[in-house]
Amino acid sequence: MTLPVPRSGGSAPERWDPFREIEDLYTQMGRWMDSTFGRSDASMSGWSPLADVSETEDAYTVEVELPGVKRDDINIELSGADLIVSGELKEREREGLFRHRTRRTGRFHYRVHLPDAVDADGVKATLDEGVLSVRVPKSEAAKPRRIAIEGA
Repeated sequence: MTLPVPRSGGSAPERWDPFREIEDLYTQMGRWMDSTFGRSDASMSGWSPLADVSETEDAYTVEVELPGVKRDDINIELSGADLIVSGELKEREREGLFRHRTRRTGRFHYRVHLPDAVDADGVKATLDEGVLSVRVPKSEAAKPRRIAIEGA
């Protein structure tokens, strides 16, 4: 049996993470269910934008794709460890008939549960080139600490 050989000169391939794939599948199924059957909760209606969540030693960063959404049409809330981004992508006035339409408009809602205690007072958000970046710092209790070994 032969095995694939990594090629040199490129970056190292990412390790396969089965939990990430399960989470991606769960998110895609949720979007499909929402678009097919709709949501029963009025505050959760609309579509869900694509997003990435990353973690460093001191903070979480959530990047949400919101092309065409104006700053004033976005609402960001932090409820405990739940970050909620909602708002509306307003339809612009057009002339003529649509022949093909795939772009989303209307209300959107994105919610993510962050795993550790967070510092609600230090949250910062920026909107640049259609990407909303929200930095949520970890609380001091949630940050990793190095423990010194005592004794001889």
